[in-house]
Amino acid sequence: MAKFLKAGRSADAQAAEDAGVRATVETLLADIAARGDVAVREASARFDGWDRSDFRLTDREIRDCVAELSSRSLDDIRFAQDQVRHFAEIQRSGLKDVEAETLPGVVLGHKNIPVSAVGCYVPGGKYPLLASAHMSVITAKVAGVPRVATCAPPYKGRPAPAIVAAQKLAGADEIYCLGGVQAVGAMALGTETIPAVDMLVGPGNAYVAEAKRQLFGRVGIDLFAGPTETLVIADETSDGELCATDLLGQAEHGPDSPAILLTTSERLARDTLAAIERLLTVLPTAAIARAAWETHGEVILCEDDDEMVREADRIASEHVQVMTRDPDWFLDRMTNYGALFLGPRTNVAFGDKVIGTNHTLPTRGAARYTGGLWVGKFLKTVTYQRVMTDEAAASLGAYCSRLCALEGFTGHAEQANIRVRRYGRRNVPYGAAVEA
Repeated sequence: MAKFLKAGRSADAQAAEDAGVRATVETLLADIAARGDVAVREASARFDGWDRSDFRLTDREIRDCVAELSSRSLDDIRFAQDQVRHFAEIQRSGLKDVEAETLPGVVLGHKNIPVSAVGCYVPGGKYPLLASAHMSVITAKVAGVPRVATCAPPYKGRPAPAIVAAQKLAGADEIYCLGGVQAVGAMALGTETIPAVDMLVGPGNAYVAEAKRQLFGRVGIDLFAGPTETLVIADETSDGELCATDLLGQAEHGPDSPAILLTTSERLARDTLAAIERLLTVLPTAAIARAAWETHGEVILCEDDDEMVREADRIASEHVQVMTRDPDWFLDRMTNYGALFLGPRTNVAFGDKVIGTNHTLPTRGAARYTGGLWVGKFLKTVTYQRVMTDEAAASLGAYCSRLCALEGFTGHAEQANIRVRRYGRRNVPYGAAVEA
């Protein structure tokens, strides 16, 4: 049975915090719905210290931000975006429109149609997380979305040049310097200056994730992508320094970021705990990483690899890094995760920043029922039907008539019966089921 050498906060404490987040978000969204731009400006000034009459950046502002970056930085952004674009294009090539004659004279098909307007949230209040622009904007554009709007909060009192450059290079049609609930609320609900979108995508803090949850239905969303989660699965072939580095590398995202070690080696578990304490004395972001580790960090000792798989699927982490003697053994058996990182040569930072897979992934257990953001999320797979012959219309009509009668739906049955009369030239009494 799995043994906790270090446990995170209790479920009751997390539930109480979640309730407070829900109430705050509900109030903010209701205010935005009622007062539009005025409410958005007040929220931005209150939470980000950022106020202007129009949050959309002008072409001049965008050019100035891009000009602040060195050619090396711009080339690095382009490299990362090329990887994301290439993998998204590979994914898109696998999504085909289909059409088939399923019965004589009956043609069925489906088409993949891009969403018309998407709002991409790019988090950046603590750090300028430009990578999220690649993941959302490029993927939407590869899917064929005609209008992509982006929102990112101000960074140190102004638009973050790196985020703005990434948004521009990725192909965003509208770039807003606006963060938090006010950003996703404005994009979903629409205001006087920010036209509404049909879908919201992108990660964010607990408040942004909750806002997306409450707005779902009014608009589509990609998934519930809240604070970053990481799970390291390791055995005695790994070492404490590597495990500690990879856990803290994600814990620095924010004080609410869970970081968990699953291992079959108590020696590795103890070495990792010691290495974490040592690294927290030198890590520049230690204040944030320590808060996350102390509140949400866990070390779980398992009896064998099978138990590690069971625990990993129970946790259903956003990121799962596997550093064992046979990482592919876990690839073949695990079912609940956002993304797997197999072997010590790869890591979550590669996936976050540069390797090409999408880093917007399910959190809070959502990996039990959904994958991460990908090109298919921006496509609506819609069906169509065509009945081409009288014989097919009459044959289907007869079956449909009898099945509708079983349900007591006379109006439905008449839709079938009228076709049997016209195309099958049979005398069917009104409201009766077609005889076999």
